[in-house]
Amino acid sequence: MHLVRSSLFVPGHKPDWVPKAQAAGADELILDLEDAVPDDQKTAARPLVRASVQTLHQQNQYCSVRVNGLATGRTLDDLEGIICPELRAVMLPKIESVADITVLDGMLTQLERRHGITEGTVATTLALETAGAMRDACEIGRSGRRVHQLMLACGPGGDAARAVGYQWTKHGEETVYLRSKAVLDARAAGIPYPMTSSWWDIRDLDGLRLDAERNRRLGMRGMCLMHPSHVPIVNEIFSPQADEIEHARGLLAAMEAAEAAGRAAVIYDGDMVDYAMVTTAKELIALADSVGSGGGKPGTD
Repeated sequence: MHLVRSSLFVPGHKPDWVPKAQAAGADELILDLEDAVPDDQKTAARPLVRASVQTLHQQNQYCSVRVNGLATGRTLDDLEGIICPELRAVMLPKIESVADITVLDGMLTQLERRHGITEGTVATTLALETAGAMRDACEIGRSGRRVHQLMLACGPGGDAARAVGYQWTKHGEETVYLRSKAVLDARAAGIPYPMTSSWWDIRDLDGLRLDAERNRRLGMRGMCLMHPSHVPIVNEIFSPQADEIEHARGLLAAMEAAEAAGRAAVIYDGDMVDYAMVTTAKELIALADSVGSGGGKPGTD
């Protein structure tokens, strides 16, 4: 499992854009064969994406590939064009049901066997862009042995807005339920890193910051992004802050002192603290360590 705070889309037919995207510092690059690639260039983009996957793997840059949806008839051709031992994850757009995940799993299993890759190596991201997927996300996530990440689309004017019918605003109240449900479904399905794509305004960085803070409060662990300028802000917001780390370390010290005195709870910073809070504090410190206390590249779990 790979911790991702920021995922940045890169058009698959533009390999010269990859270094710039990588320089932005995103935890994950999503090489796109779907919406970002013109129809007449999709076939030619496949070997370019495969080469980028291999290069990024050598450079220790985590990446995945968004293929075209099942309804297009291009999914299998996409997977055949990009499969390689270095491929770690793919995203299938416009998933509707468990059946779609089952079909994708079958395609990947056949290709892994054909290319001598250990079965189950290629993980999948559960993309929630349709009403069906949003409603049944927990069931779909539980059914897919490869599903390691969940991404909710709730931005303006795209597939999700059309599917649900909401009118997007910068305040986000129209998608609070969808975001909260996606977090709950991900956790119930055992998917630790729910993410969302919710901010597409390239220039409004203050608005992005507020949106990222809102997403983190709701339980999201990262965001999918459309522009490199958004990466530093999102990485910052989804990394533990200095005051959070200090509070967590103080809480652990207070509990250690309480245990030494024969108690299982203590008042710390005005709150009653017990073992449940200890576990939460340890998780936050572990996250801070994995991202360099709010700045570096994350490791893997």
